Amino acid sequence: MDLFEVDDTQHLRREEAAARLHALADALARHNSVEFERDGHRITVQVPDEVDLKIEVELGDDGNELEIELTW
Repeated sequence: MDLFEVDDTQHLRREEAAARLHALADALARHNSVEFERDGHRITVQVPDEVDLKIEVELGDDGNELEIELTW
C-alpha cells in the first residue's frame, strides 16, 4: 500500500482547534474509523478498539508544542 499522509498546518483560534479535536474525539468514540480528505479524495481510516496514546509536551525559547499521537 502506498503511503497516504495528511500534513495540514493551519493557524486557528484556540477554540477552533478545540472544536476540531472534539470532532475527532467524537468520531473515535462513536465509530471505529475517522475520515480525512485530501485533493478532493476522502479516505476512511479504520481504528481498532485499542490504541497506543502518546502525549508529548515541549516548552522552549523557540516556541511550545503539544503533540498527541495515536498508533496501532
